Amino acid sequence: MPAFRGGIWRLNVADEAKGRGVGRFAVEAVAAEARRRGYDEITVLWDPAPDGPEQFYLRVGFEKTGELFGETVGTRKV
Repeated sequence: MPAFRGGIWRLNVADEAKGRGVGRFAVEAVAAEARRRGYDEITVLWDPAPDGPEQFYLRVGFEKTGELFGETVGTRKV
């Protein structure tokens, strides 16, 4: 697996803020900064638990690309 150069290690959104675009805004901000720095992709790690954030990350454009530390690795082009 290539070294991670830009991405999200953990993104936490308060329950009362979920569904209001806060998480999507954060992902887009990281993507924009990565693009500005010349990266062509960003990565994220998430807990593969049934109640975890997998569906969110898939909706915002990440694809599952591996596993690390027992967590799912997702990659998204910027």
